[in-house]
Amino acid sequence: VQLQAFGGGLVQAGGSLRLSCAASGRTFSSYWMAWFRQAPGKEREFVASIRWNSGSTYYADSVKGRFTISRDNAKNTMYLQMNSLESEDTAVYYCAASRSLRVVQSEYPYWGQGTQVTVSS
Repeated sequence: VQLQAFGGGLVQAGGSLRLSCAASGRTFSSYWMAWFRQAPGKEREFVASIRWNSGSTYYADSVKGRFTISRDNAKNTMYLQMNSLESEDTAVYYCAASRSLRVVQSEYPYWGQGTQVTVSS
């Protein structure tokens, strides 16, 4: 089982960035896929989640209306479109997978490596 996150970078406040998470090694059709982030000195926090087969989504209040989670079944890839970025969005972003909708990182058995997002003000 492998999740690989990429697409991070440096962007100015107000700008946009799209993260990708490629999944391989098993079928995640019934899983919830999620994005978490961890800022320096802070705990890892839930950002958004999507159910792979239905496309149902769930967002943290802090990103509602600015971030959009989606997936491409054919490419086995999940995305996080981030718009109107703020300096508070600066963090390492991780993708993860779980059998159920969860917002706590300990409930996710599968993780990808992180990708750094830096928003300059």
